[in-house]
Amino acid sequence: MTENIRKNISSRAARLNIASFALAENLRFGNFRSVARCGQGIEFSDVREYLPGDNVRSIDWNVTARMGRAFIKQYEEDRELSIFFIIDCSLSMYCGSKNNSKLNTACECAALLLLAAEKNFGAIGSVFFDGQIEFSCPPKSGHENAMMILSKIDKLDFYSKKTSGSALSNAIRGSVNLLKKRSLVFIISDFRTAGYENDLAFLAQKHDVVAIRITDEIDSELPKIGTLSFTDPETKNKVKLPTNSKSFAKSWFESNRQRIDFWHDYCVKHGAFPLTISTAEDPVLSLSRFFSSRRTR
Repeated sequence: MTENIRKNISSRAARLNIASFALAENLRFGNFRSVARCGQGIEFSDVREYLPGDNVRSIDWNVTARMGRAFIKQYEEDRELSIFFIIDCSLSMYCGSKNNSKLNTACECAALLLLAAEKNFGAIGSVFFDGQIEFSCPPKSGHENAMMILSKIDKLDFYSKKTSGSALSNAIRGSVNLLKKRSLVFIISDFRTAGYENDLAFLAQKHDVVAIRITDEIDSELPKIGTLSFTDPETKNKVKLPTNSKSFAKSWFESNRQRIDFWHDYCVKHGAFPLTISTAEDPVLSLSRFFSSRRTR
């Protein structure tokens, strides 16, 4: 880790840690199925001799036949819940206004959630993507693993190779392969791509998915400064937009609203939990409100 990265983490660590304490309790009691099941899973531990009153369905018939007397299987609770992050660092995430990009907001959300998760849960994993998968880590326990992921979140703008396009669909499919048991998955993205919908629906069938859409005011309203040339940072397509035109402004606003409405409705229909956070908002407040509302359901 370079000295600049170390200083960057250090400068935000106190605020993030304090805020994460408030999020931690709300996260645990957010009415997610994976959290509710935490502590109810069981793993095979050992065998012991059968005692009167034991459940005969727990008899290990292989060991019983080998030893010539009855043995039963013993289990222990699996209390570790996996938390997984799918984080978008594609070129569209570098857009933003008022000196704050979508990527900055996404990184702060991810850091807050990671610190909150570490206080309550065990295994943490992540996938970062732009036009391709840049980093992946299956859920692992331990403070060192959490801090390793946090350090990579802190330098996402440097870590990304800025490959054009968006590998959101591949990131979701890859996550399905990495997650071996029901987990709480956070997808943090602007979702300004297509073709990921079926993969999102499949992921939500197997896991609790919170889809956090990062937005900026330029998504719905461009500054009125005449006809300007714009270049899509991912496709490189160029177009001239009449920003002073009222009909264009209305069309731009409505197009964005329809995209968000479709995304929101699709998430709800397929069992994912949608949350929209603007670059103008405080991620701490937005996340706290979301988890608090989940607690009352």
